[in-house]
Amino acid sequence: MIKKRKTNRFTEVYALGQHICMSAHKARRVIDQIRGRSYEETLMILELMPYRACYAILKLVYSAAANANHNKGFNETSLIISKAEVNEGTTVKKLKPRARGRSYPIKRSTCHITIVLKDISLDEELEIAKTKSYKLEPRNS
Repeated sequence: MIKKRKTNRFTEVYALGQHICMSAHKARRVIDQIRGRSYEETLMILELMPYRACYAILKLVYSAAANANHNKGFNETSLIISKAEVNEGTTVKKLKPRARGRSYPIKRSTCHITIVLKDISLDEELEIAKTKSYKLEPRNS
């Protein structure tokens, strides 16, 4: 089944990190702190949090901002994180040799992280343009 995301392609850009070697639960702990915040506030939060997941998420936020600046020409001061999600990836399975010829399985979980940035200045301009085009005329009754 193919899922298509409906996004506003004029105001949103995203960055996707796949097969990041960390638990999805540990990454969600950090993602929940930055969802809905501005780009600059997110950078400060991620640099000061003491979790290992922050580094991978910080790289994705930087990448999404670079995509916004290069591809769409957005200003970084007007970006907010509109959507941030973490999905479980594949599990890497290895065998660790133990005594007497036995082996124990090692399961290394991975996750996929998606960061979507939205330009609020363009979004406000589009809403203003819509309201101007849909002006209602007063009734004469």
